[in-house]
Amino acid sequence: EFLIVNEELAFPEGFLWGAATSAYQIEGSWDENGRLPSIWDTFAKTPGKTKNGATGDVACDHYHRWPQDVALMRDLGLQAYRFSISWPRILPEGRGRVNQAGLDYYSRLIDGLLEAGITPFPTLYHWELPQPLQDAGGWPTRETAHAFAELADVTSHALGDRVQNWITHNEPWCTSFLGYQVGIHAPGLQDWNAAIKASHHVLLSHGLAVQRIRANVPNAEVGIAVNFEPATPASPSPEDVAAARIWDGYYFRWFVDALNGRFYPADMVDHYIKQGHLPNGLDFVQAGDMETIATPLDFFGVNYYTRHIAQAGESLEDHRSVPNPDAEYTAMGWKVHPESFYKLLNRLYFEY
Repeated sequence: EFLIVNEELAFPEGFLWGAATSAYQIEGSWDENGRLPSIWDTFAKTPGKTKNGATGDVACDHYHRWPQDVALMRDLGLQAYRFSISWPRILPEGRGRVNQAGLDYYSRLIDGLLEAGITPFPTLYHWELPQPLQDAGGWPTRETAHAFAELADVTSHALGDRVQNWITHNEPWCTSFLGYQVGIHAPGLQDWNAAIKASHHVLLSHGLAVQRIRANVPNAEVGIAVNFEPATPASPSPEDVAAARIWDGYYFRWFVDALNGRFYPADMVDHYIKQGHLPNGLDFVQAGDMETIATPLDFFGVNYYTRHIAQAGESLEDHRSVPNPDAEYTAMGWKVHPESFYKLLNRLYFEY
């Protein structure tokens, strides 16, 4: 609830007002001090994958300019800063050898934030899978989940004396489905079966990481940041209603149900089997996996951008989001629809 102070709106006690970034989008220095390529370095340097061939080689040069950036945050009055850890800076090959220079960089950043009175909120994974792990199969491969647990262990052990708040993954739907099924994010594959397996191993890695962080940081508060695109049928027709439900299962329930100990939605498992996306069913789900995924959280991150107006195509998966000529749109082409955000928060609260 908002507080009314002197007839003006104010945030409640304990509310942290901050900003967020991701490492590849701001750091630059892609090959400096022992960092090896991530899947985004490879993807961005593949002709035709990014607009005008843009890469994160330099980006905002935050790797060198972080003291000035922290000063800007302090001048803005930010109370919290969510940044992401570049996995290939810490474990350049993905696991095994630790690159101390990478840990030292984040240690300096955290010290600078604390000195400025800003609470650090590191995210362990904002899509920067080390390229050697992708070469070995990437997120569709179970071993990647255990490699991520290693990253969580090394990072929380080194930084946990000063960091209480941890986010494991940013937007697991993007990691798995945009990266392995739609193909517009790194590594740029278009394989339904690989994407569904990736989603499971990302969620499994989250649960494993929560356990490692808590073991290393006794006062840790750990969460995950999930993105949402609430679906509304374009019409009352059974086809559009079904399309909206499939979108909801694909984007929302698949992740939130699993994180809350409800397994994967039965209707989506059935749908994926019928579509031929799971020829061997859920054979990649092993005993104990779902319990690990549902390890209790201290907070739940909600990333909301826009809504999805579902209109059925020739198949339930060949549907699209209908444009609304009366709506306001962002520069990204996303509908501005605060009512969907309000309904989303209520749904998360009352249903989960």
